[in-house]
Amino acid sequence: MEREKLGSRMGFILLSAGCAIGIGNVWRFPYITGLYGGGVFVLFYLFFLITMGVPVMTMEFAVGRASRKSIIRSYTELEKPGQKWHLHGYLGMAGNYLLMMFYTTVAGWMLYYFYQMLTGRFTGKDAAQVGAMFQEMLENPTVLMTVMIVIVVAGILICSMGLQKGVERITKVMMSLLLIIIVVLAVHSLTLEGGMEGLKFYLFPDFARMREVGIWETITAAMNQAFFTLSLGIGAMAIFGSYIDKKRTLLGESVNIALLDTFVAIVSGLIIFPSCFAFQISPDMGPSLIFITLPNVFNSMAGGRVWGTLFFVFMTFAAFSTILAVFENIISCCMDLFHWSRKKSCVANLFALILLSTPCALGYNLWSAFQPLGEGSTVLDLEDFAVSNVILPLGSFCYLLFCVTRFGWGFDKYREEANIGEGMKIPKWIRGYVTYVLPVLLLLLIIMGLVG
Repeated sequence: MEREKLGSRMGFILLSAGCAIGIGNVWRFPYITGLYGGGVFVLFYLFFLITMGVPVMTMEFAVGRASRKSIIRSYTELEKPGQKWHLHGYLGMAGNYLLMMFYTTVAGWMLYYFYQMLTGRFTGKDAAQVGAMFQEMLENPTVLMTVMIVIVVAGILICSMGLQKGVERITKVMMSLLLIIIVVLAVHSLTLEGGMEGLKFYLFPDFARMREVGIWETITAAMNQAFFTLSLGIGAMAIFGSYIDKKRTLLGESVNIALLDTFVAIVSGLIIFPSCFAFQISPDMGPSLIFITLPNVFNSMAGGRVWGTLFFVFMTFAAFSTILAVFENIISCCMDLFHWSRKKSCVANLFALILLSTPCALGYNLWSAFQPLGEGSTVLDLEDFAVSNVILPLGSFCYLLFCVTRFGWGFDKYREEANIGEGMKIPKWIRGYVTYVLPVLLLLLIIMGLVG
């Protein structure tokens, strides 16, 4: 069976960026930027993005492109006889499923809020009523199961249409709209009265605030955000590497994807902070920002229903672009592993993903008594912890060791593959850094994630 290919370079960049751009860009990045000293934090973040995130991304792409396979088979293709690197492939595949077990539910929340904004359900509600609406949604198993199933069915349907006709075509449209909507929303936020105060708080370097939270904490948070924003370690990037030609070097493409991801993260803050400051509402972190704080902001705004609807279209696209990318990885894995057709893999995974996503959807209502990480925690918290703190960093560590040590594929082969084509080349002198310094930084990240 001939391996499918992406139709264009733009498709590859937007698909990979779509995978990296997710909910964390919007509900985590702006808040921690504000908390850790604004512009100072952004500089640290960019430094770690370039020194940690981008090199590992080139490695994941290189493994994908050289092997022309998904995560499990890619190691089998490139490792030396008798080696066991392919075992990481199974952990990576588990990571893809685990990520989707809660991401489909959260994407469903976005979709439901888009529907509520569009139909004017928030109009005339005060702050307490808006907060209560979020709680009501979580406590309603029918709503959560329905929107989760809609998201899974839509994702599988698009993947079943094929790589170019389905995944690539839809992602291109969705990501282009996402970028237009986010710029329109940001420009609107900056024109609000009092919005400039929010901008100052968000991006103006504030060393006093950084010292207050602690310099080490700031550096750690920047390292964390820079690394996790790119969704590395579970082969979600490698799969798109396996679908591209060899016309461009992988470092240049990785930098483009990281820049697009950063652009969305920073511009999200340009929407959130000026809006919150204009209406004297404290910008929170996490779900309450998106589902309680911002609906209140939109309620206070002239034409708020329109702006709110646009915002939740953007959020649904940000979540759904990640879902499409990871679904494609899962479907491709099953095709490689069991020699299934795309249609058969889609049908099998349709049922598997609905079943696997059910505990998260019910974790807020029927199964809320199950609190795996202590009082008040949910199934989502457990799944998120396992992916973010264990599988992603460990997977990235595996890719790194595989690409730089003689016990794996080796630095020379990795560099040779990454440097094929036009564009930025990986220099030879980087070998010392990626072999001795980067593994230590990654180990530090893993330990901090587990201890924290």
